[in-house]
Amino acid sequence: MKTRLIIATRNAHKVSEISAMLPDFEVCDLSVIQNPPRVEETGESFLDNATLKAQAISALTDDWVIADDSGLEVDSLDGAPGVYSSRYGGEEGNDAKNNAKLMREMAGLSQREARFRCVIVVARGGQVEASFSGAVEGRIAEAPSGAGGFGYDPLFIPEGYDESFAELGEEIKNNLSHRAKALQGAQDWLSKVS
Repeated sequence: MKTRLIIATRNAHKVSEISAMLPDFEVCDLSVIQNPPRVEETGESFLDNATLKAQAISALTDDWVIADDSGLEVDSLDGAPGVYSSRYGGEEGNDAKNNAKLMREMAGLSQREARFRCVIVVARGGQVEASFSGAVEGRIAEAPSGAGGFGYDPLFIPEGYDESFAELGEEIKNNLSHRAKALQGAQDWLSKVS
């Protein structure tokens, strides 16, 4: 019987991505918890926000809970959008507005180095048990390309590639991504303790 992991998110893309990366676990979204709260991401770091979500959701269940916070850090923008990645364009989760704002901010800039960063917190019973992080280096494209992925995937070209995450496809992205690196640590740890 697979160990159940509740992912502290309402983002179906993220749950699908995590489920594909953790085939040895029963991955569930917040729908398995009755009336889960909306946890405000008021932290100043990815770790702060992941911790807030993990503690709040894990206090409502006996299952393991994974919460992550992740985003894009652009060197020429002093690390922005960072923890504000999902609401950078002014509206939570609006990928088109976020990408459009990033393109405006990057217009005319030759320094395009960036990274996706992810921090994952594992909690149970309202207590943080472990945290893991991962990053993937790359650059911001001059224009969006590709129809796959979500978020900033059409704009992010990982180091060593000439195509965006949105063009490379799920299998390649899931092997390279910031979330994959952080999840590998979480998976190794959970396999030992669950």
